[in-house]
Amino acid sequence: MRILVAEDEKDLNRLVTEKLVGQHYSVDTCFNGREALDYLESTSYDCAVLDIMMPYMSGLDLVRRLRAKGNKVPVIFLTARDTIEDRVQGLDSGANDYLVKPFSLDELMARVRALTRNSYGVSQNIMTVGDLIMDLSTHRVKRGEREILLSSKEYALLEYLMYNKNTVLSRERIEDHIWNYDYEGGTNVVDVYISYLRKKIDKPGETKLIHTVRGSGYVLKES
Repeated sequence: MRILVAEDEKDLNRLVTEKLVGQHYSVDTCFNGREALDYLESTSYDCAVLDIMMPYMSGLDLVRRLRAKGNKVPVIFLTARDTIEDRVQGLDSGANDYLVKPFSLDELMARVRALTRNSYGVSQNIMTVGDLIMDLSTHRVKRGEREILLSSKEYALLEYLMYNKNTVLSRERIEDHIWNYDYEGGTNVVDVYISYLRKKIDKPGETKLIHTVRGSGYVLKES
């Protein structure tokens, strides 16, 4: 899942980014509202974590512009403003959530999970496809009684496939959601990681869950 972090406090930006990366998210970062608008208008993100008081454009103005253009990316505001009026203004601007500084990074991660779940119509942290189970809160993956150990990118790819189960996803769409702007790998990176996942998910004798749709992409579903 791909997240944008826009926060002009560089130490806080780094801490939030490192925590998200440690939770298997792909993260782009910037330090002012103008940059954040450019990112959000050019790429489809699963969530945006935005400071309110940013240079060049406030988070409030940024979200208002996004919503006016029909951009529905889930937004969490980070801010030192903690009055009821400030919270109301933030939510009325179009944000989905509001977290007051200082805050717990674990709480922020829980709120990111909740927003991304809601945007995909998922109501809990446990996702299943057949006998494949993913726990979003612990990052454990099991198939039946067999625990599956995944790299960070393998986990992120499987999470995105599970959020979109029964939906054919193009290679371009997968790449846009799993890799950030800093990625400099090969053009077949999606195929390579799908191959890695298949070796761990679809063992011989088990029902095939990861399917190739020729000319279109990949889909996770029960056969």
